[in-house]
Amino acid sequence: MALLLAFPTATWSTDTPFPPPRGDVLLEVAGDIALTNLGDEAHLDAQMLNALPRERLTTHTSVTDGRQTFEGFLVRDLLDALAADGETVTALALNDYRVEIPIEDFRRYDVLLADTMNEQRLTRRDKGPLWIVYPRDDHLELQDIRYDYRWVWQLHRLEID
Repeated sequence: MALLLAFPTATWSTDTPFPPPRGDVLLEVAGDIALTNLGDEAHLDAQMLNALPRERLTTHTSVTDGRQTFEGFLVRDLLDALAADGETVTALALNDYRVEIPIEDFRRYDVLLADTMNEQRLTRRDKGPLWIVYPRDDHLELQDIRYDYRWVWQLHRLEID
């Protein structure tokens, strides 16, 4: 954990042992990743995720009224920190919802893994603890229903293929 506390942003490395989570696991990442801490997976708690650079995004959603302000971290920053290499990310929610997302989405758009909405921490009762949020208002093509299916709330696992 000292590794994560020593740096303001995630600088995890395959040259240094990746520490196990000390708190509740919020996100599991499996598949084609180079950095793991539990078998061949990465299990991340809030402190580990907070080591990633924080971002803010204000956009409309298809399931709320008006513009909402989200905070969290970019999915591509997480994928880069874990040295993920693949073409598809399967996102799994706590209710067993699953969707395949082209990894290109995370490279092309500033897709957020939000943990707050309107300065309120997302909880399991309210689409949390993590919600995949696209910058819908910034790109006309993201206002298509195909992308709405990729807004996974109650996210708990990503599988990289």
